[in-house]
Amino acid sequence: MGLRFSVLSSGSTGNATVVTNEETKVLVDAGFSAKKIDELLQERGMCGSDLDAIVVTHEHADHIKGLGAVARKFDLPIYANEKTWAELDRQIGEIAESNRRVLDTGGLLEIGTMQIESFGISHDAAEPVGYCFHEGEQKLSLATDLGYMSGKVKEKIKDSDVLVLESNHDIEMLRMGKYPWNIKRRILSDVGHLSNEAAGEGLIDILSSKTKRVYLAHLSRDHNMMDLARLTVGNILEGQRITEEQVKLMDTYFDRPTAWDRLDQD
Repeated sequence: MGLRFSVLSSGSTGNATVVTNEETKVLVDAGFSAKKIDELLQERGMCGSDLDAIVVTHEHADHIKGLGAVARKFDLPIYANEKTWAELDRQIGEIAESNRRVLDTGGLLEIGTMQIESFGISHDAAEPVGYCFHEGEQKLSLATDLGYMSGKVKEKIKDSDVLVLESNHDIEMLRMGKYPWNIKRRILSDVGHLSNEAAGEGLIDILSSKTKRVYLAHLSRDHNMMDLARLTVGNILEGQRITEEQVKLMDTYFDRPTAWDRLDQD
């Protein structure tokens, strides 16, 4: 079977993704209460006690709201880099020393036959990261909360079978929206969030014949719509003669999980 995953929920209200293979189950971020995460997992036929570990992208609340509670309830190791841990210590409560694990940015974690590779991203957090999951020749990449797609990020996530990529906002919707200008400026900055346009343009550089699906993730509920994100990114790809038959754009949701996606299926 190899790798499979479900984006349990994605957006400014909370983020969590579960990645599994035949023997290992890993949660990426825990941006909801322990109870809510267990409910989301149950929708995918799992429960919190099935998990083997949690890996953390960064310390913002929509990614770690339930992190401490989940780790304590199910006695799970948490993996994050040192600078992120310094921030987590102030937010998530007491964690058993045996469950405090350091995964350096750029490091590789092996749990069973699953390999999890960390890579640095640009965002206004202590030391934010994305993750690539490897199982044999299969590769799943998760890259959200990106101010921009640097050359190093593109190099890390290229040739993924499946990619979960931020498509946070429509630039004009954000500019015309209700947020104060200082927040708009932060979102639009190199340490903010990736727009629909930037997501599409970045994909042009990294898609290969290996890539089957791209999940558009971390959409703003105020300044984006799933249909608009898909249309904008799709139009940019079509402009480069990359068709939906070659790479399928997939939805994510703020209120429910995506279906299981098996990387060994077209």
